[in-house]
Formats: sequence, structure tokens, C-alpha cells
Amino acid sequence: MRGRLADISGCAAGYLIGSIPVGLLMGRALRGLDVREHGSGSMGTTNVLRMVGPAAAATTFALDVAKGGAAVGVARALGANRSAEAAAGLAAVVGHSWPVFARFRGGKGVATAFGALLPVSGEASAFAVAGGLTALGVSRIMSVGSLGAAMSAVVGAGVEGARTGKRVPLAYASLATAIIVARHAGNLKRLFKGQEPRVSLGRMTKS
Repeated sequence: MRGRLADISGCAAGYLIGSIPVGLLMGRALRGLDVREHGSGSMGTTNVLRMVGPAAAATTFALDVAKGGAAVGVARALGANRSAEAAAGLAAVVGHSWPVFARFRGGKGVATAFGALLPVSGEASAFAVAGGLTALGVSRIMSVGSLGAAMSAVVGAGVEGARTGKRVPLAYASLATAIIVARHAGNLKRLFKGQEPRVSLGRMTKS
């Protein structure tokens, strides 16, 4: 499969892979609950940690990261070009955020975006890890760590682009970060009010 058909098929596959509601399935399997009806209303790692526990949260994070990487990998296997591979990764982020398999109520896209970033740009991925861990360590607020990681990825992709002339990583990182910031609108409001939960010893505590 080559050309435009491969590009379109890769993006469609990326969206469907991203739509697999890992956190929702974990909550139902282990606690018999819909994690979206509790806590932050998300099916991502942080809310699974709050509602189900650290083991489930770690599994959710790993599988959500894998969704992003798988989306890029499938697009590559179909013969999509590099831009379309990144687009498939972005489609996975959209699928995770608005999943067709979970009535379009998903997570915030951070882990899936990182999973797709890994094959798109190792350099930007390293920036994301460093920036995210630094922001989380300083603030002890998970949303700050997530946003720090996303914005650091943009910086890393920009640095790579300036050095190599590659444009795809920066385009991907910028669009993924825009989605992530939009999905964190509620968190940003709570941050400004000083009401965002903090991370302490593996559990969530109020600031």
C-alpha cells in the first residue's frame, strides 16, 4: 500500500488504536467502575491512580504510551511517508482524547502523545522527559508535569529542527501540545485558584 491511500489508512488506524480506552477498561475490570465518573473525569493515568491504584495506573500509562508508538508503527508498515506517520500519531492522540469506543469521553493525551513522539523524534522525547520530571519535581502537581513535558517537547523539536532542518517533529509536537493544553483547561483553572491536587508518596493529596 503506497501513496495517499497509505497515509489515510495510517491515520484511520491511528485514531482507532488511540480510541482503545485502556484506563476505562482497567477501572471496570479491577474496581467495577467507570473512572470517568469519578475524580477528574478522565480515563488517563492520574485518575486511574486516584481511583484504582498505582499498579493499574502504571499499566495504563504503559499501554497508553504503546498506543502512540503502535499508531506510528502501523502507518510505517502501511508505507506512509514520514509526515503521515506523525499524523497517525497525532490521530492516536485525538482518538485517546475523544475515543469512538468510549462515547468520545477520553483522557488528556499525554502518554499517547509521548508514545508517538518516541519514533518521531528521540531528541524531543528526551526534552519531554527532562522537562516533565523537572516540572513535576518542583511543583508536585501532575498536570504541571504533563504540561511541562508537552512544552519541553516543542522546545526539543525546535532545537532539532534548527540543527537538521526537519520540520515534522516540530509540527507534531506543536499540534499534540495544543491538544494537551486544551484538554487541561479544567486543570489550568484549578491551578490559578490553587486547588489542583498534588502528588505525595504515590497518592494524590489536596494542596
